Amino acid sequence: MRLLSVRTGEGPAAAVQVGQELVLASALDAPAANVRGLLAALDADGLGELQRRAEEADERMPLAGANLDAPVGDPQKIICIGLNYSDHAQETGQEVPAAPMWFAKFANSLIGSGQDIVLPRAHPDHVDYEAELALVIGRRARNVRPEDALAYIAGAMPFNDVSARDLQLQNPLWTSGKAIDTFAPCGPALVTVDEIDDLTALGLRTRVGGELLQQGTTANMIFGPADLVAWLSRTMTLLPGDIIATGTPAGVGASQGRYLRAGDTVEVEIDGLGALVNPVRGE
Repeated sequence: MRLLSVRTGEGPAAAVQVGQELVLASALDAPAANVRGLLAALDADGLGELQRRAEEADERMPLAGANLDAPVGDPQKIICIGLNYSDHAQETGQEVPAAPMWFAKFANSLIGSGQDIVLPRAHPDHVDYEAELALVIGRRARNVRPEDALAYIAGAMPFNDVSARDLQLQNPLWTSGKAIDTFAPCGPALVTVDEIDDLTALGLRTRVGGELLQQGTTANMIFGPADLVAWLSRTMTLLPGDIIATGTPAGVGASQGRYLRAGDTVEVEIDGLGALVNPVRGE
């Protein structure tokens, strides 16, 4: 199942993808108007029933040309994991962490596929891309064991942890260079786990202007999805719709001297999950 958030005249609305078309959740008598609400209200069986009703629905709109928002636009938490690939730690000259390193982004950073990454006027020169697999929590998780953790993940999506490196490196907490407006593109869809064979065996890549600049696989994560959910749930309650961006492989722009510029188009693609495409412009 693929859940999207579409901009309508009444604001963002949850939609179910059926082939190359979309069915608004509101046309299916869904129990919530947005994706986070659907995750909170429906278990796997309920989401499956929503998919079946969408496939039978006559009231559809084309996916092509739809104005997409971030699939989950109002999470309670956006948790980002730093240095979670050994090759990325190596290219930055840092030690491989002994435990997950995390920092926060906020909802102001979220945008959907097709929406603009905006270079901030005050810090436009060292803005970087990071292709990441983002997990979305499907049900309340607290003190979860690693062997049970995958059952708490609703699905996954491509995520671009856009970073202003000059600001990031001024502060050891990193958030100042990360939690900037438009710096958390994600989508185009939240793909539920029943459509994903293995979260730890997905290829991911970044292209800027069509040029392949970053390529890796989630098999090389230091801490995998189950470990991350379990570790985070020891100290915080994870709720439906919470986003966990799981880190990036080697090949970021800072290591190549290739930062994002106005006029670029950056594409983050993950096997089976689709391609997140965002133009870049100045403020």
